[in-house]
Amino acid sequence: MKEYFKSDEFLIIEEGFEPSYNRVSESVMSLGNGHMGIRGNFEEKYSGDSLSGSYYAGIYYPDKTKVGWWKNGYPEWFAKVLNGINYIGIDVTIKGLELDIAKCDVVDFRRILNMKQGYMERSFVAIDKNNNKTKIVSKRFLSMADSQIATIKYTVIPLNYEGEIILQPYLNGKVVNEDSNYDEYFWEEVDKKADDQVCYLNMETKKLGFRVACTMKYEIYNKTKKIEAQQTKSVCQEGYVANVIKIPVKAGDEITLNKYISAVTNRDYSNEQLEDVSIKEVTKAYDKGYEALLEAHISKWDEKWEENDITIKGDVKAQQGIRFNIFQLNQTYTGDDPRLNIGPKGFTGEKYGGSTYWDTEAYCLPFYLSTAPSKIARNLLIYRYNHLEKAKENARKLGFKGALYPMVTMNGEECHNEWEITFEEIHRNGAIAYAIYNYENYTGDKKYLADYGVEVLVEISRFWADRVNFNKEKDKYMILGVTGPNEYENNVNNNWYTNTIASWTMEYTIKSLDYIKEDHPTIYDKLLTKLELKDHEVDKWKDIISKMYYPYIEDKKVFCQQDGYMDKEQILVKDLPEGNLPINKNWSWDRILRSCFIKQADVLQGIYLFNERYDLDTIKRNFDFYEPRTVHESSLSPCIYSIIASQLGYEKKAYELYLRTARLDIDNYNSDSDDGLHITSMAGTWMSVVYGFGGLRVKDDELCFSPFLPKSWTGYSFRIMFRDSLLSIKVDDTIVIELISGADVMINIFNNKYILTKTNKVEIDNN
Repeated sequence: MKEYFKSDEFLIIEEGFEPSYNRVSESVMSLGNGHMGIRGNFEEKYSGDSLSGSYYAGIYYPDKTKVGWWKNGYPEWFAKVLNGINYIGIDVTIKGLELDIAKCDVVDFRRILNMKQGYMERSFVAIDKNNNKTKIVSKRFLSMADSQIATIKYTVIPLNYEGEIILQPYLNGKVVNEDSNYDEYFWEEVDKKADDQVCYLNMETKKLGFRVACTMKYEIYNKTKKIEAQQTKSVCQEGYVANVIKIPVKAGDEITLNKYISAVTNRDYSNEQLEDVSIKEVTKAYDKGYEALLEAHISKWDEKWEENDITIKGDVKAQQGIRFNIFQLNQTYTGDDPRLNIGPKGFTGEKYGGSTYWDTEAYCLPFYLSTAPSKIARNLLIYRYNHLEKAKENARKLGFKGALYPMVTMNGEECHNEWEITFEEIHRNGAIAYAIYNYENYTGDKKYLADYGVEVLVEISRFWADRVNFNKEKDKYMILGVTGPNEYENNVNNNWYTNTIASWTMEYTIKSLDYIKEDHPTIYDKLLTKLELKDHEVDKWKDIISKMYYPYIEDKKVFCQQDGYMDKEQILVKDLPEGNLPINKNWSWDRILRSCFIKQADVLQGIYLFNERYDLDTIKRNFDFYEPRTVHESSLSPCIYSIIASQLGYEKKAYELYLRTARLDIDNYNSDSDDGLHITSMAGTWMSVVYGFGGLRVKDDELCFSPFLPKSWTGYSFRIMFRDSLLSIKVDDTIVIELISGADVMINIFNNKYILTKTNKVEIDNN
């Protein structure tokens, strides 16, 4: 596989411009700050292939569902993550010729993502048809210190000519979504103004009335001296505002435009406030100046890296991979706004639509549990609690009791329109329940169950109880017509993982009710009344638990992914002829469905979640059977297999799969990073190190570790928060665990217990 980006511990470096790879580079070079984000697009005009993208948290459009024919229960709309006002644009004209690097020779091209300090920097020399050579250097960041501010430093250096250049910084609201179902334009102009001091643009989405208001100001320097442009004018057109700045130059001048942008939305302010707030914010940024804004931004990134960096010694590719994943996670979700969630593409692309998948609960929650105060993870759970009524509505639409959380959503309502996913991939419900358990188990916050959690658990259990079928002949409950985590199998019966997590959810719900009855009797009585919960319902759950059917392959002594799986021709991935992978790009869907190949962890997903239920031999047999049949064509797959491989002592396989998940987008493993990064799977990369190589688990309120050192590494370290205590874990020839802050912690290393205090670190030999 070609490595397009140079390896570096804190930088992603692209040297030389390859137009055919530009979309991947744009994805990889994306920036965000939790409030907004942009792809790594060029500031100047580019007529080549590009996916232009500027995104604003929580702003979406309910695009009408597009299907071949309508089925009862289909959602009427599919949420589009909206491409919004383009605020980075700066058109450049050199002696009458517009700069477009698709139409000139480009040399010394470099695009760099600085992950340590959170900015993207780009430089190149353009040689136009008149042989004018111009060097361009740009540097931009979205402020982590003030999430409504973006800043660009854009420098033009004439190398071999004198004359006039024109810089035209602009705000453009006439943008489109490539994935619009009906090629509809989603935005309408509300207001605009442009003068030589301020350009302001306010755009509103059709249907839902979301508003985004952007304001820009600029200043011009020649090297370090601030200058006045020779001539300026303003442009005010439909959905577009700009300044036109004419500057006489000679060879060797360094003309720098500092562009300051504010972006505010009516999610945070009233419509009447938007203009005033936007102008005030950009004016404050302008008055602070570029360097002060950058310094404050870098300081915030220093804090982030201090909290959740993972260091790896002796393996630059592995180090770069994990930092890239942590960097993008921190750019995507800060936890400051409980109305937001973690979209699978974050601020890096349009694909998939919706902001919330089961990925959040199954993959992202553990990252935020261990790297941020517990309120951040709690906000992710509250987000689902606030959508409970919509989840109940979703279940009713399909004819069921209880709550069915959506596969894809923006506001709690299902907005995914593929029947095999919307109707059948119901295991997502179990991920919501497991997240509540995971939060309670990790933080010790059992009160959450009484205040919020058990309401969600009861309604999910009601759904499972209504969704099962009872087979009288076998005296077993079954769940028919589902799609498990392996989306290369649709409409199957008795997916082992789905049956397992359904039964477990009912078990955990009963256990939680018993806890509330014992410890919070007043709340318990109120809950019974509110939920109208009767004894016969709980008795039904108990009966389902005791009689749930789990398919099993007797001769191999492994769990069967679903009924009929062994009817398929059993071929291993290694035996596929060259050129078949990825099968989702080379095979018909019919051929995929009839094959034994697995897109992502399915049975192994259940073994990962419910690890304590199974002995090591059982885990080993299932891993040895299913991993060779898994093509890992889901971004969510390699991390789960890597964690289990670590547990089994398959160190080479664990490392191989770790590297695949860590560098999934940097190396474009599945040839699908062009339309955005795989943000939610990046949390799985973190788990591969901390849960896999570090062996972190929480058992019986005890923090447990069983770390090992991959052979290609000389050491690694990470930090975690556990119940308000911050711990440092370092692994090389020794294992050293220190308490950085917080109360004393009981820890367990290789089944030996230690008390960790601020004056007593734990250090044991690792040979």
